[in-house]
Amino acid sequence: MAKIGLDFDLFYWVKEADSECEQPLIKGNPEEYSFEYIDIVEIKSIGKSRRGLPEEELLRGYQEGQICIGLRHNKDIAAYMFIELNDFNYNRKRFKLKENEAYLLNMYTFELHRGKNLAPYLRYLSYQLLHEMGRDTIYSISAYFNKSTIRFKSKLNAKHQKMYLYVILFKKYHSHFLLRTYN
Repeated sequence: MAKIGLDFDLFYWVKEADSECEQPLIKGNPEEYSFEYIDIVEIKSIGKSRRGLPEEELLRGYQEGQICIGLRHNKDIAAYMFIELNDFNYNRKRFKLKENEAYLLNMYTFELHRGKNLAPYLRYLSYQLLHEMGRDTIYSISAYFNKSTIRFKSKLNAKHQKMYLYVILFKKYHSHFLLRTYN
C-alpha cells in the first residue's frame, strides 16, 4: 500500500502498571545483572552496533533530555530503555505530560539475552525509579502488530487506554484518528 502512497500505523496508548505490581523474576542468576544509567558514550556504542535503534535517534532523545537506563550483564549491556519526562511527538501527534507523568520508550533486549525476562524486569525497575522522582503515572505506546511488546507489558498489568490510527497519504498528508477508548 505504501507503494501507491497510502501508509498507516495502528498503535495503543498504554498506561503502565505501578511499582506495586509483582516483581518479575529474571530467568537465571539475577545477581549477574546490575541496573544502571547508560551514558552518552555507551549510547553511541549501542547505536553503532547496528542492533536496536539507529544511533542518531538514540542520541537525539538523550540530548533532548531523555534518561537511558539498562541492565548490564558482566561488562555488556543486556537490555536498555529510555524515559521521557517532557512533552513529545509520536507519528506527528503531540503528547503532553504532566509533572507527575513519564513516558517509556525504545525498550530493547539484545539477542544474546532474550528469553530471560529482562524487559519486564527492567520495566519494573523503571517504575521504582520514576516513583522516587515523583512520577506516579507512567505511559508508553505499543504498536498494534508488535505482539511481543504487548505480551511483556501485560506481565506487568499494563492497560490499553486508547487505540489510534495514523494515516499518511502520498507522504504529504498526515492524520490521526482515535478508534477506541478503553475503560
